[in-house]
Amino acid sequence: MSTKFWIGVASKEHVENGVKLGICQFCHGKIGPAKRLQKGDFVIYYSSKVSMESNELYQKFTAIGEVIDDVPYQVDMGSDFKPYRRNIKYLNACDVDIKPLIPILSFIKNKTSWGYVFRYGFLEIDRDSFEIIETRMLGRKPC
Repeated sequence: MSTKFWIGVASKEHVENGVKLGICQFCHGKIGPAKRLQKGDFVIYYSSKVSMESNELYQKFTAIGEVIDDVPYQVDMGSDFKPYRRNIKYLNACDVDIKPLIPILSFIKNKTSWGYVFRYGFLEIDRDSFEIIETRMLGRKPC
């Protein structure tokens, strides 16, 4: 199977927690997105806000990594919350503002209402768009 490229949507705060734990989860832990990932696929996180509870906008790509396991697994977080996760090896990356990239990212069809593409919290993107974002996030310039 060929490598696929994905974007997950989560607040910067949640992404930072996932990076610390070496995990990813999508759409509040639903199994569907976690099942679509294959070992060797790449995930980029986009964070529209700083935290889930606040209205403070962030609008940056905040993490990038490679899926390193074969199947989703479920964890018990208490209070009847049992999200599905995948293990991921995150790369040392800079947060990157989405706005300058909108004109050149082909997965964003509507350049005016560009945020609409992120509404479901998880999407597959093309290799070219992935490489554009990856290059900015992993660039040699200091973060």
